[in-house]
Amino acid sequence: MFTRRSVLIIVLMLLLVALAACGGGGDSTSSQAEEEAVAVSSGDPDAGKEQYDMLCIACHGPGGEGIEGLGKAFTTSEFLRERSDEEMLEFIKVGRPSSDPLNTTGVDMPPKGGNPALTDDQIIDIVAFVRTLHE
Repeated sequence: MFTRRSVLIIVLMLLLVALAACGGGGDSTSSQAEEEAVAVSSGDPDAGKEQYDMLCIACHGPGGEGIEGLGKAFTTSEFLRERSDEEMLEFIKVGRPSSDPLNTTGVDMPPKGGNPALTDDQIIDIVAFVRTLHE
């Protein structure tokens, strides 16, 4: 079973991804259709919620509102909105160490949220669920 620390790390990784996207301005040439296409996920949000509740909730909160000092909010994340499922998959698989300049929480987001057994399909399901939290 996952430890609270593992769950926290996973949630933090997802949060850091969202935070990194907030650093730059938007591309004024992007069409609304392109932005909406990125927001549509191929995963199963119901299955993703189960994984989120085990791995991500400790840092990102039950509603994706984030937990200060641990994980960023998904509810308003430009980083999440601007990335495709594939980009989010790759980010979560790699994670983000606290030493990364784009890490603003100072807490490691471990690869796969600290669960090396997490499959790509499970990660895509988590991304699908997290997208439902975005306002």
